[in-house]
Amino acid sequence: MSGETARMRHAEHVMGTVFSFDVRLDGDADRERVRAGLAAAVAGLHHVDEVFSTHRPESQISRLARGELALADCEPEVAEVFGHCEAEERLSDGWFTARYAGGLDPTGLVKGWAVQRAVDMIASSGATAVCLNGGGDVQLYGGPWRIGISDPLCPGGLAAVVEAHDGLAVATSGPAERGCHIIDPHTGAAPAGGLASLTVVAPGLTQADARATAAYAMGPEARAWLEQLPGAEGFAVAPDGTTWQTTGFARHLARSGNGEGRAA
Repeated sequence: MSGETARMRHAEHVMGTVFSFDVRLDGDADRERVRAGLAAAVAGLHHVDEVFSTHRPESQISRLARGELALADCEPEVAEVFGHCEAEERLSDGWFTARYAGGLDPTGLVKGWAVQRAVDMIASSGATAVCLNGGGDVQLYGGPWRIGISDPLCPGGLAAVVEAHDGLAVATSGPAERGCHIIDPHTGAAPAGGLASLTVVAPGLTQADARATAAYAMGPEARAWLEQLPGAEGFAVAPDGTTWQTTGFARHLARSGNGEGRAA
């Protein structure tokens, strides 16, 4: 019936993590079209895994790294992803990079890019609002949505709750879930003065994911770098439990009232 809101939820294990979809559609939406958009988004994530997984020796990214395949012979999205990677490397003065010790590894950006693309697919199918959480990194459409930022020092707890909508994304980097998997690209070692977690809110997850990775690698320099990035805001938790945030982060904090949360 017109005016009513329906929900579609789905969880998909792919790319080594779980992708949780929450889709809202009003009564005027074509449910079968939205359902088809959701199915296409899920299939798209599996396609990205097949092309970009560094754990699959037959993937295009693995073959490209071994010199068995030229970039021109890869799927068009490979060049697109590396274009984004190069832009983020320039922006971060090399703190984000897809090239480590002569190898190729765009995984610091590709998951965020894939999530953002999946949300675009569902939105274009007629959904009213979409929240897609890919392993703790969240892309939103419509809303508003309330997103919980996990407390890295208190499993199950929240360090903050942000209210976001209109295409905003929330990405968190840190060792709490997978150990210290981010390195300082300049030294090859763990970041100096490592934070417990660092969260970036930005207009899209392609950028938010890469910038959270770069900022976490920077350590003490992250706050000043984030302050001068248009559209990006940051929130960090230190190992002793203290926190800091960029000057514009407060506008994203949820004020009051009940709302749904998705841990980021």
